[in-house]
Amino acid sequence: MYRTLLATSAVLAISATASVAADNAAVLDTYANIAEAGYADSLATAKVLQAAVNELVANPSEDTLAAARSAWLDARVPYQQTEVFRFGNAIVDDWEGLVNAWPLDEGLIDYVDASYGGPTDENEFAALNVIANPTFTVAGVDIDATNITPELIADSLNEADGIETNVARGYHAIEFLLWGQDLNGTDAGAGDRPYTDYADGDDCTNGNCDRRGDYLIAATDLLVSDLEFITAAWAAEGEARAELTADENAGIIAILTGMGSLSYGEQAGERMRLGLMLNDPEEEHDCFSDNTHNSHYYDGLGVQNVYLGSYTRVDGTVVSGPSLSELVAAANPELDAELTAKLNTTVAALGDIVEAAENGFSYDMMLERGNAEGEALVMGAVNGLIDQTRSIEKVVAALGLDAIAFEGSDSLDNPDAVFQ
Repeated sequence: MYRTLLATSAVLAISATASVAADNAAVLDTYANIAEAGYADSLATAKVLQAAVNELVANPSEDTLAAARSAWLDARVPYQQTEVFRFGNAIVDDWEGLVNAWPLDEGLIDYVDASYGGPTDENEFAALNVIANPTFTVAGVDIDATNITPELIADSLNEADGIETNVARGYHAIEFLLWGQDLNGTDAGAGDRPYTDYADGDDCTNGNCDRRGDYLIAATDLLVSDLEFITAAWAAEGEARAELTADENAGIIAILTGMGSLSYGEQAGERMRLGLMLNDPEEEHDCFSDNTHNSHYYDGLGVQNVYLGSYTRVDGTVVSGPSLSELVAAANPELDAELTAKLNTTVAALGDIVEAAENGFSYDMMLERGNAEGEALVMGAVNGLIDQTRSIEKVVAALGLDAIAFEGSDSLDNPDAVFQ
């Protein structure tokens, strides 16, 4: 079954036929309402995660670790559906790296297996292990990390020395602290950090359990504050909503930019095709928890949500209204039917990946070189995402908008460059 907090199944063949043509302003209102609801759900589930993390650190056990992991997985359901608001909305795109940046050099944060290696030419802090080292120097500046706080993580650790893979905050830093490294390669199995990594005294494993707990709490607190910011930005008087609605044509372009860029360069390319080309489970989006199948699914669902103008909240209520689909149907009903069908096809293909993963064929196993079944599953979704992007391009023209340059990926546009 899908990892979900939703009250209804998300794979639906929804008709997008419009009885009344929507206007641009109404479509933008629906889009902004869905954004606000999605981020509010992300914030609410992050607060549940925050409480679970606090309980784990206060009372470490198998049960409290399992509860924190479950809360993290639940938190990903609404958040991944918000990724479609990137690219076209500058406020979101500038902010997103604070909460969902990947991949990360996890050795910056905590202990890693010997096979991970040490500092590299690209990143001298790849194995810094802040949890084990209360003082260190970054770019000639001495850092006092005696007290691990949200401010320390945000100001001194995240992207330390300007290196993007020094990801010290957000969902994936928390994921690493809950699961630890996944050392199984393309075999079955996720990370298996013991709860005793948060235990007291002689029960502590791998050292520095108190500091590890401090880091986990600080990172989770920081995630909550980051989500509070973006949720407020989409509220009635928020900056993101105001920017979106200031120019109606530009707002419609923002919707389509997010849909096309997430579909093509980001998801089909960087998150899926690239990992398959490299046969590298390190390219999994949720690599420590083996949750990538759900991560991909909810990304795809988010694109469908904004086109159809409907989002099912974690409590089962629905936020909906005049949709982009209705605008397109008024201009070209055949094109609306085409894109609606392609979105359904893609979500179904992503659902096939979820079903396979939940039946024991995990996403990292699908990336194994020579695994024909895995390649077929991943490429089925990749091809669906590419195909729907072609129809999104047609929508831009049908609505008389300026051409949009969607995000690209070498894995799709210049495959030879991937191996150079």
